[in-house]
Amino acid sequence: MQFRKDPYLFLLSTSIVCYQLTVPLPTPAEHYILSNRITLHCLDYGGTGPTLVLLHGLTANAHAFDGVLEAGLLQQARVISVDLRGRGLSSMPAFGYAMQDHAADIIGLLNAMGLSKVILGGHSFGGLLSCYLAALYPERVERVIMLDAAARLNHRAAEMLGPAISRLDKRFDSFDVYLDKIKSAPYLEFWDDAMLSYYKADIKELEDGSVTPRPVLSHIYESSIGVANVAWNVMMRRVKVPVLLLYASSDYNLGERLVPESYVEETLELITHSVGQAVPGNHQTMLYGRGATAIARAITAFIHPVPEPAP
Repeated sequence: MQFRKDPYLFLLSTSIVCYQLTVPLPTPAEHYILSNRITLHCLDYGGTGPTLVLLHGLTANAHAFDGVLEAGLLQQARVISVDLRGRGLSSMPAFGYAMQDHAADIIGLLNAMGLSKVILGGHSFGGLLSCYLAALYPERVERVIMLDAAARLNHRAAEMLGPAISRLDKRFDSFDVYLDKIKSAPYLEFWDDAMLSYYKADIKELEDGSVTPRPVLSHIYESSIGVANVAWNVMMRRVKVPVLLLYASSDYNLGERLVPESYVEETLELITHSVGQAVPGNHQTMLYGRGATAIARAITAFIHPVPEPAP
């Protein structure tokens, strides 16, 4: 289903774009940026076109978007994907995981990289953070792309996210053992080779060959509390830039979607210039396979708008 709240944005999101569907990822430049008293790690793929900064989900890392990049997005923009604080190779401060902390990190990163205004895109937590930044720093944000994020989640979200959270603060005998646990998760509908880089970036190897996920449960809990402390219905009304909300069409866990369609419609009503579009897959798998292709196509049309014909 497609929600058409803004006719102009609807034209943008449905423009026909042709490109090669699978493109091997080049090796990105890796930057370690001092920002807000911590170090942020990011992947800079270079390229031409508008600058698109991607922000991952709650427990994820900068490689979360590899499937979408392989699906053709890298041909359309300069893409920078960031490890948020406490994830990936970024600093892991003991405290400071509220939305304002994450936002200050990203503004500091943009300043350090000389980026005055960018397009922000984010999955789940990263989508909310993108909206938060657009609301509070409108001069730094040109457009926003939200991937399966909304003003509120399924009321069973904590239970639904349990299998993904359960890997944290655990030790696995090897990466293969860890990967077997990942592949047994109820939300993993299929395996895509583009997922491997993401899960490799999720863990650190210990001296005895065992592995443990990089995110720490207490940090993720504090980040979750940070989300809950924001009045999203108020914050999203403050977003005045164009917003594209792409949402998963399949159930994630417990026979339900993490972001129900009615919550998508509710969120679009809060944001002045917004359009919503369903893509194949669930909250996690939408970033791969057919979902990744649909996301790459929709984002490409959104960041390269076609002007309306003259009357």
